[in-house]
Amino acid sequence: EVQLVESGGGLVQPGGSLRLSCAASGFSFDDYAIGWFRQAPGNKREAVGCISKRNFSTINRDSQKDRFTISRDNAKHTVYLQMNRLKPEETAVYYCAAAPECWDEFQYWGQGTQVTVSS
Repeated sequence: EVQLVESGGGLVQPGGSLRLSCAASGFSFDDYAIGWFRQAPGNKREAVGCISKRNFSTINRDSQKDRFTISRDNAKHTVYLQMNRLKPEETAVYYCAAAPECWDEFQYWGQGTQVTVSS
């Protein structure tokens, strides 16, 4: 059974940091890119970034490029999203998903983890 399980979400104050984890099982993790997405209430889901199977990572928004980092540990079948200097508008449910490449359709999805940035 394919599973992607996100963890690490929670309540954090503005300016704080969180590290989200995405633990994968049931498929050939090394052969897949992993993307991070988020969806805030009333908004469409948007892509945060992606890390390829060759370990190249991208963060989509310019405003996040110097604050967010994606990394992967193939031995643990886990991808991380490190988020620093968080802002209230980044409150959302964060999801990870798997695809053969970052530009492919994402086939497998996790259930999401809530991130709330508030004082």
